[in-house]
Amino acid sequence: MRSLGKIGAVLAVAGFAGSAALAQESTNRVAADTDWSVFVENEPKECWAVSAPKETVNTRGGQPVQVRRGDILLFATYRPGRSAPEISFTGGYPFDPDSTVEVTIGSNEFQLFVDGQWAWAGSPEDDQRLLAAMRAGAEAVLTARSTRGTNTRDTFSLFGFTAASEEAERQCAD
Repeated sequence: MRSLGKIGAVLAVAGFAGSAALAQESTNRVAADTDWSVFVENEPKECWAVSAPKETVNTRGGQPVQVRRGDILLFATYRPGRSAPEISFTGGYPFDPDSTVEVTIGSNEFQLFVDGQWAWAGSPEDDQRLLAAMRAGAEAVLTARSTRGTNTRDTFSLFGFTAASEEAERQCAD
């Protein structure tokens, strides 16, 4: 995943979730479907549906703690010529390198592999299964652990995900 290409989305989604003024700074947002936004980057071409969590809980030793985190975002990224999107997550902190991010959607459970502040599925087949669950589900709960031992639980609404992911796919079909 190329996280630098998503800086505009990070700013815009953070703004979309909280401030319309920040959202207007982005020039590559092409759609907003309920809790999800769609962005297109042209050099190289990639399109993504992205959302911020509706709820975040941070704990250490089983107790709630206040922690400083950067942007927390869940992505479905499409690129021309690829059959499946890349599902990825940035938790706003460096993940424990010996951990995985657990994703629960309904009764389905998935693992994302971590590298720094990013996590993603292990294969295009895993991406496809995760995509199907996200399109069918109501919410995705992602649990992870930071390098400092903080456990996080981020809950994302999947309301509007199907429309946003289909639009991102359409935008990158060229």
